[in-house]
Amino acid sequence: MSETLTERRAHDHRVVQELLDERRQLWSLLAALQRLQPFQAGQSLDSQVREFCQVLVDYISLGHFEMYPRLTDVPERRERVQALANRLYPQFMQATDAAVDFNDTCEGLTGEALTQSLGPDLARLEEALSVRFALEDQLIGAMAD
Repeated sequence: MSETLTERRAHDHRVVQELLDERRQLWSLLAALQRLQPFQAGQSLDSQVREFCQVLVDYISLGHFEMYPRLTDVPERRERVQALANRLYPQFMQATDAAVDFNDTCEGLTGEALTQSLGPDLARLEEALSVRFALEDQLIGAMAD
């Protein structure tokens, strides 16, 4: 059973809203981690980093597996939106890869190793997320037009 245009638009709106909610939560957790800097030996960061990584993975997954395919796989999607999505996809994937790399790195670290690695890793991730947010904003804007 295929979706009607109204159902597709309602679903798209829900996905975009969920993505923006996840993004706000992610940014809030990132800011909380950054306020703990400079990271020092003996500082317990494991639980905060695990929570952040869980939200990060949820956010990345939502954009990658839910929003992006809806932009490119729906045949009647406006050509302009599809063209933009296809043009932005390589940058989108770079940001996704950076987030996955951060998660994979942090998953394997605890204690002092995490403390030493976290500052530079967060800085790289923040840059990648900023790029991804801007790309998503372009796509969301194009969908709304």
